[in-house]
Amino acid sequence: MPAKRVQVENVNNPGSQRTVDGAMYEAMKRAFLRTLPRTAPGLTAAEIRERLPAYLPADLFPGGAKAGWWAKTVQLDLEAKGIVSRAAPKAATTVRRRALWDACGRAGSE
Repeated sequence: MPAKRVQVENVNNPGSQRTVDGAMYEAMKRAFLRTLPRTAPGLTAAEIRERLPAYLPADLFPGGAKAGWWAKTVQLDLEAKGIVSRAAPKAATTVRRRALWDACGRAGSE
């Protein structure tokens, strides 16, 4: 049975979509959202990279392999979908979760 694939968007290239490995994407998405705070100022890219390994499954990301690429892919996709936001329009490295999304990526109330 072929691996599950998911389509991801890129906030920097509206309308563009790519298909990526579903298991890798979902694992990184869970870890990424678990890492991010809900309030400003958020975390820098370096802080995210430092905290992610604690939440990544070792079978998919042994020793953190490829975590940087997947973290950026997930960040850009979640930004395009309005789940996370940058601290300011030009702030490329400070990211936080949007108020109406919980750690599982479902709409909720706070």
